[in-house]
Amino acid sequence: MGLDDWKYRAPYKIHENSEDFKVRYEGGCHCGRVTYQLSREKPLDAKYCHCTTCQVLHAAPFQWAAIFHKEDINFTKGHNELGWYDPSEKTTAHKLPCKISCAYCRSPIMDEGRNMILLYPTLIHFKSKEDKKKFAPTCHMFYGQRVVDIPDGKPKWTGINDQSELIEDSPPEVKKRKREEASQENGDGDNKD
Repeated sequence: MGLDDWKYRAPYKIHENSEDFKVRYEGGCHCGRVTYQLSREKPLDAKYCHCTTCQVLHAAPFQWAAIFHKEDINFTKGHNELGWYDPSEKTTAHKLPCKISCAYCRSPIMDEGRNMILLYPTLIHFKSKEDKKKFAPTCHMFYGQRVVDIPDGKPKWTGINDQSELIEDSPPEVKKRKREEASQENGDGDNKD
């Protein structure tokens, strides 16, 4: 295994023109040196993240991320123009999980995890409003760290969704489901509203 082996593994390997990779979307960084295609019609999920790391690294109150399998992306240009950042160790080594950006304009491209990628939909060139709706976030994560309130009726979690507490204006049916699940786990069967 050499230092350049990453180039030949998903998500960085280049998919040759084939029927196995159907292009549904195209996107790229601000300067255009990094471009990519997506083959999945809609992400596995999409979320708003309010953690302080995302706030600092994106210089924004939160980030919008869409989850894909690594095989769902094909870099058409610039996969050699990428930069890595590991926020846990504060190093530019390609160590998972890590943040990926264009090495030239520094546009954040995605987060690469061990099994998935979190891609930033603002970089996708949507052809229609219907396509963009397929990337609609389902919830807010790390909402307790927020710097702005967003009263949109979506579930709001203190940490990772479904692994933390619901807070704020989360929809009543989501709160009820979470209480019922907790009640079943505790074996008390008390499902009161």
